[in-house]
Amino acid sequence: VQQLEKHQAQGHLLSTTNFITADVKNLYTMIPRGGALDALQRFCVKHSKEYEMANLNVNTIIRLACLVLETNCFVFDNKYYKQIRGGAMGSPFTMTLANICMYEWEQSLIQYQQARNELYGRYIDDIFMTSNESIEKIQELLEKENIQDPNIRINYDIQQSVEFLDVFIENIQGKLKTSVFRKPAAEPYILPYTSDHPRHIHSNTIYTALLRAIRLCSDVDTFNQERLNIEIVLLLNGHPPKFIKYHFQQFFKKNNVTSIYKDLHEETYQQFHTKLLNEGQVKDHLSEQPPHQQQQQQQQQQHNKKKIDQKDIRKPEKKERQLIIHCIYESGPLKTFNRDFRTIWRKHFCYANSTLSNVHVILGTRTNKTLDQLLVEKKPSRTLLTLKDDMPQSTTAWIRK
Repeated sequence: VQQLEKHQAQGHLLSTTNFITADVKNLYTMIPRGGALDALQRFCVKHSKEYEMANLNVNTIIRLACLVLETNCFVFDNKYYKQIRGGAMGSPFTMTLANICMYEWEQSLIQYQQARNELYGRYIDDIFMTSNESIEKIQELLEKENIQDPNIRINYDIQQSVEFLDVFIENIQGKLKTSVFRKPAAEPYILPYTSDHPRHIHSNTIYTALLRAIRLCSDVDTFNQERLNIEIVLLLNGHPPKFIKYHFQQFFKKNNVTSIYKDLHEETYQQFHTKLLNEGQVKDHLSEQPPHQQQQQQQQQQHNKKKIDQKDIRKPEKKERQLIIHCIYESGPLKTFNRDFRTIWRKHFCYANSTLSNVHVILGTRTNKTLDQLLVEKKPSRTLLTLKDDMPQSTTAWIRK
């Protein structure tokens, strides 16, 4: 959203501007292993320092990657299966490898867009672009990209109003409008108020929903409509009106923007909207730095931490000790357990000259298991998982090398 608003401010968003969204077909399962490992090696060499990344040699990284890809096995219907193409869905490594493959694939598109002062963005397998060229020219470009790699194929849509991730983006006669997008099939379901969860979880749900709404909605009227949608969803899931109103007011009061809630003040809204977008940009900037820069920052942070730890060692042994206790959260009589426990602790254990006076108690809460966790058997039996079997010959030979 921030990049789109900047694009508009620079005069690149015209009444003829089209938005293009595209998604890659079956990205995780269609990645060729040989090509993916080659792309990983080129990426590591490019961003490594003296052929090392995070204290690992590039060759070691490639060998570990090969091991992960060659040992994707699972049990279904009491039988063992081995995945021989692509990577495992949901695996953190597969996502990283897919991103590296897409990084190579998209370079020509990025250069094409930059040469024309247009936007290009991607989140894993979802792509977003802007263009002031004719639809025929855009289609020609995307079809050319479609034949670049037989394993990476995209479906695309070209419109002046599109959905990308959780944002609905519109070009209304050269004026940008953005709002929160929900899939039509999505149920208005959040954590019910009657569930056995600490109250701060319910209040956090409201806070994060309002934060997202202000970040994504381009004007105060659009935000107000989204605020009403949030209220409806909360009511449908059993949240009391007083609870909703209180936490709505607390959100605006905490951020010193009560005029948005009371008067729908447009100028205050725009300032707050921009502020929240800028806060998100700082975090994104840190996460998008090249790996060698991230490594340098991590090393610097570790160095600073060592200095702090050394200072702590020199301090007298009055250092506060911690006692961490976890308990199951339940409503009813146990709802006030944390408060009651702290009262008893201070009264009976923190008296004068007590050996426990410098112990800091941290009470954590665990939630009860859901019916899904209790009744659904998601893993095969332990006997199947612990059966000893020889590793695939290709993997065994590779490990020997």
